[in-house]
Amino acid sequence: MTDSATLADLDPGLLGDMLKVAGAPGYARWEDQIRRTGGCSDPIHITGWTVAKDKTSGAVLHRYSTENEPGARLRIACGNRRASRCPACAWTYSGDTYHLIRAGLAGDHRRDIPATVRDHPRVFATLTAPSFGAVHNRPSSGRPCRCGKHHQEHDAELGTALDSTTYDYAAAVLFNNHAGQLWQRFTTRLRREIAAYAGLTQRELKEAARISYGKVAEFQKRGAVHFHAVIRIDGPDGADSPPPAWASTELLDRSIRAAVAHSYTSVSVPAAADQAARTFRWGTQLDVRPIKAFGDGGDVTEQAVASYVAKYATKAAENTGTLDRRIGNREALVLLDVPDHAARLITACLDLDALYPDRRLAAWSHMLGFRGHFSSKSRQYSTTLGALRQTRADYRAAQEREARGLSDAEPDTVLVLASWQYAGHGHTPGESVLAATIARDIQLNRQTAREALLDLEGDVT
Repeated sequence: MTDSATLADLDPGLLGDMLKVAGAPGYARWEDQIRRTGGCSDPIHITGWTVAKDKTSGAVLHRYSTENEPGARLRIACGNRRASRCPACAWTYSGDTYHLIRAGLAGDHRRDIPATVRDHPRVFATLTAPSFGAVHNRPSSGRPCRCGKHHQEHDAELGTALDSTTYDYAAAVLFNNHAGQLWQRFTTRLRREIAAYAGLTQRELKEAARISYGKVAEFQKRGAVHFHAVIRIDGPDGADSPPPAWASTELLDRSIRAAVAHSYTSVSVPAAADQAARTFRWGTQLDVRPIKAFGDGGDVTEQAVASYVAKYATKAAENTGTLDRRIGNREALVLLDVPDHAARLITACLDLDALYPDRRLAAWSHMLGFRGHFSSKSRQYSTTLGALRQTRADYRAAQEREARGLSDAEPDTVLVLASWQYAGHGHTPGESVLAATIARDIQLNRQTAREALLDLEGDVT
């Protein structure tokens, strides 16, 4: 059920579909499938079968088919990382990102990342976009916005242009489109700056140290992308080797600021038709903070940083008022009531697409031109999302083997045959309401368990 609606408030057609689903003979199994997906909003439907046989005797150890499932289908999680599309799957993705980032800060013996990594110089840096024109904001000084108002925290005007006729929407989306290249330029220059401060050549730096990072992109209200990054100095072999004696947090801080300010850290966009040539650099708002271990008295702790990165790993540009999926045509902006500022940014992408065909601006107009990965890391930073997913898959496979009575069988002695086909995705309207209720129950149980664990830890300490 929805939070604000009762059965009497629901549309009769929706209510009828809910009752049909809940009253079906296979409802208990349908509910079990949805719970296994975590309450996925848009599950993938598959049909098929699998058979496990003993390789030596040929005896069938286990047989499964979707023939007896509700609708003759098995539902599996969609895996979408966006919270706006599937909160359940986004929760899993966020958790994986948290563990990935935290492992690179505090270590993880299961991933062969030693706890000594927390002694390496590491900072949390935020690199922002330049200005494309004045926007409505909330100055930290407590002064009113330039428009004369004191905007509230969730005011719809925040981030929108004070004067849409002078705001450079084309530059804004072109910056977003080139932000990934600008980050690459920054990391290249950062290594050079560190080498210069250490009095080393580039080759000598590679033999003495490695620069590792994990980052996430975030859209500001104005629709400009910026990056939050954990940046760390390791020894030559990565996280499991100590950094050289000259490496320090202060050196890393100075190197980041020098790399951002250097002329090399820029991206040039050629002129095209009515568009002048542009050179993009990072904005003047640069924040670099040392990361403290938990309990060291600092606000920027390992847990806080990992949580912050994980939070934004499941978001895109939705907070700017844009859409979370590709836009078919300009008419959709009116039909879907996209706010004016976001609509102008999207329109700029569509207008510029023919001028810069290699940039695929129209295809990424719903992302306001940004086409990079929302979260990424250097190879040696920590574990990978793939490894975390594999660990979860292995755990679930072990559970399945035990449930099927195959836990004692050696994997090499079992032959598994299978055939699967895609059969659709999603829910009926009634299923959607019931699945959302299941997802809320799961989330409430997780929250209750987390609070109980925190209380237990508090009692112990």
